[in-house]
Amino acid sequence: MRDKTCCFTGHRKLPEVGRAEIALKTTEAIEELLSEGYYRFCAGGALGFDTLAALTVLLMKDLSPQIELHPILPCKDQARSWSPMDQACYLHILFRADSVTFASESYTRDCMHRRNRQLVDSSSACICYLTRPTGGTACTVRYAQSQGLRLIPIAPPPNS
Repeated sequence: MRDKTCCFTGHRKLPEVGRAEIALKTTEAIEELLSEGYYRFCAGGALGFDTLAALTVLLMKDLSPQIELHPILPCKDQARSWSPMDQACYLHILFRADSVTFASESYTRDCMHRRNRQLVDSSSACICYLTRPTGGTACTVRYAQSQGLRLIPIAPPPNS
């Protein structure tokens, strides 16, 4: 199954200007993978790019029911401090998902890191929105590279 699975990783804050272009590039990347037989998509459940990617998969699932969304989340209480609107969107994604996996029952210092590893370890491709060479997204992209995943960047490469 890993050979037909793609994960997403990206920043929590997306620019307001350019968000439509990010969504379009994400859709195009998913369409390309679908044409190659990919059907399983895993998202990390964070605000920003993870949410955009999961919602894009769900929109495409409405047209192609064979598409699957499998959120892999850091912990069960991840969204407890989010705004009501963000929580509603998060719950919508979880309700429509084909399965939901948690790296931890509750928040721990390493639950985000373990979630990121699970995303990569379950995939053969990674659609990434990376604009800076540091932080969790950069670490996840480096790990994906080390594991031989096919990387599909949505943003121009960051300056090192």
